[in-house]
Amino acid sequence: MSDPTFDSFAVERLIQDFTAPALPQHLPDPATLDVADRNARYWTSSVAGPLKPGSDVHRREMCRMFRETFNPYRPSVLEWPELEPDALERIVSLSIWDLAVQTEGKARLRMAAYAASVDEPDVREAIALNAWEENRHKEVLSRMVAAYGIPLLSEAPYVFPRNTEWAFIVTGYSECIDSFFAFGLFEVAHRSGLFPPELIDTFEPVMQEECRHILLFANWVAWHRAQLPWWQRIGFTLKVAAAWVYLAWERMNLVRTLDADGNEHTHANNFTVNGAQTVSAVDISVRELMTLCLAENERRFSGYDHRLLRPVMMPRLVRFARCFMRAGKNKSQAK
Repeated sequence: MSDPTFDSFAVERLIQDFTAPALPQHLPDPATLDVADRNARYWTSSVAGPLKPGSDVHRREMCRMFRETFNPYRPSVLEWPELEPDALERIVSLSIWDLAVQTEGKARLRMAAYAASVDEPDVREAIALNAWEENRHKEVLSRMVAAYGIPLLSEAPYVFPRNTEWAFIVTGYSECIDSFFAFGLFEVAHRSGLFPPELIDTFEPVMQEECRHILLFANWVAWHRAQLPWWQRIGFTLKVAAAWVYLAWERMNLVRTLDADGNEHTHANNFTVNGAQTVSAVDISVRELMTLCLAENERRFSGYDHRLLRPVMMPRLVRFARCFMRAGKNKSQAK
């Protein structure tokens, strides 16, 4: 299906006007938070039998999963704990915040743009909710950097994608890559104790939300491919392969962004490699980090119906690469 042209302001309205479940005006009590957290992590379809990709039941259940695991937290009522000077310095010194905020900004626009082109109502609603949640992630990050006085570049206008399906595919697979490593790094930060538990707890819903996003995307890819006639499936498969090549090339180069004044800034796209040393006082080898990423990836997906498809490329690549990595020793073990 060719991509129709949509007005970018209409897409922004789609993000803002999407009717999500009611959000709390104040921080809910612990029991309510526990229920919402559990609902976001555990979901099993009531439908018996396999969820065959491309079938109506597969489409309905993947969309129902996304709706029913929605976590109704409101960024404006999240509590940002007071940080000790050393913890604050570690957070401020991380060179990821500009890129993180702009990445969420691009993702919300691209997903909303693609949602506007989808004819199937429940798929359109699920992807629109995904875009809405990306917008919420951007708000969470914006409020965090404001709370801790982290300077950000002024944001340049976000460019409306010419090809909404291509933009959606690239964004989806980019999230599959980034989330896989983020799961492991987040657990490193949790275990290190260098950041307050309250701060880890505040960001935990965002991390699990990313898991839901890529679960929806993996099932959309399979459903969408199965919906196409065989000759279009070939083109779609080539488009997916091209997206992986593009993302591999992107991650081997510096990321270039523009601020609102048109000035170019470069960011090293190797936070995954060096990030563990930033969030932990203990050296951790690449092999140990990859093992942790695999374990955390499995843990975060474990609560969802096993009949829904999981992203498989990153776990497979990392398991293969790990075969050639030697186990390292951290400083605490060496002493």
